[in-house]
Amino acid sequence: MKICFGGALALALVALAWLALAQDPGRPPLGSRTPEAEAPPDLRLPNGKSQRDEILKAERDQNMKDAAQLVTLAQQVQLEIEKNDRYVFSLSTLKKTDEIEKLAKKISSRMRH
Repeated sequence: MKICFGGALALALVALAWLALAQDPGRPPLGSRTPEAEAPPDLRLPNGKSQRDEILKAERDQNMKDAAQLVTLAQQVQLEIEKNDRYVFSLSTLKKTDEIEKLAKKISSRMRH
């Protein structure tokens, strides 16, 4: 019978971490914590508006601008592909596809917050 040392070590470390968390008297039990309890309080700006709401509004506005730019770049790439009668694409077309990818990742990242 072979014992995997790496697996046994990982299991031991997990058990040790669990015991350390269970013995912390200041920490509430794992089942009693809720996402609402962990969320920071909503801060208010000097004009009385919610800081969180203003951040979300700014992110939405930026997403709209980026989405419009994304559409423009996609249409340009489509036209360049349709015009090109060869199987080789220009460097500018490849750069536009890279920019499309970056914009899509930025939008996705903002939406996940």
